[in-house]
Amino acid sequence: MILAIDAGNSRVKWGWHDGADWASIATVPLIEFAASSDHINPFSITHGDPERIVIANVAGEGAHQLLVNWTSIFDAEPLWLHGEAERCGVRSRYDRPEQLGPDRWAALVAARAVHTGPCLVVNAGTATTIDMLSGDGVFLGGAISPGIDLMRFVLHEHTGRLPLQEGSYRDAPRNTLDAIETGCRHAQAGAVERMHRAMGGNPLCIVSGGAARSLLELLRLPSRYIENLVLDGLARIALSERAVTR
Repeated sequence: MILAIDAGNSRVKWGWHDGADWASIATVPLIEFAASSDHINPFSITHGDPERIVIANVAGEGAHQLLVNWTSIFDAEPLWLHGEAERCGVRSRYDRPEQLGPDRWAALVAARAVHTGPCLVVNAGTATTIDMLSGDGVFLGGAISPGIDLMRFVLHEHTGRLPLQEGSYRDAPRNTLDAIETGCRHAQAGAVERMHRAMGGNPLCIVSGGAARSLLELLRLPSRYIENLVLDGLARIALSERAVTR
């Protein structure tokens, strides 16, 4: 069994993979995860001792220490994923591959496994990442922007009167809440569409993350939603490690 952990900026998601499919997946908000005591280890409840543990952590040092403590109950030594020059048929052109976020790298690996043509790999969460993957598996580069919730928050924090409440998307907004919601969603979709044009051709958009569905509603591009893209990539990486050591 593989234990894959995706510690993101807003939530922690983990899953138990049996080598063929997910046996279970769980998600908690990061603040709830950080507040848990040492007596409530979320990874020890089910499935026993994993053969492999693979972790993508972008939540900082505090989350790292919690993950170290809670995975230490198992015999397996965790693989702390970082960006790499090459893995599972994906090659990186990042200036310094090791600086690429592990969640982005895992998502690229997963995308390559499900689609062998060119694609945009979009993860819409606290930040929205838009990464270009060529048809021969080369990561060409990508963009990072604030996610839709962060856009709303920044508007509220740095203006005198804009409220921090969710509105509705409208073609022609006629109130402030709807104007904010519509503007933020246009910014998200517009960034994806510009990257799509920059890539050329007609690449598939593979979209994941907590805000993926609202983004997909506006995209007029060939798209596919994959719910657990980062976890899927982590599991594939763990399986590749297992194949090497056998």
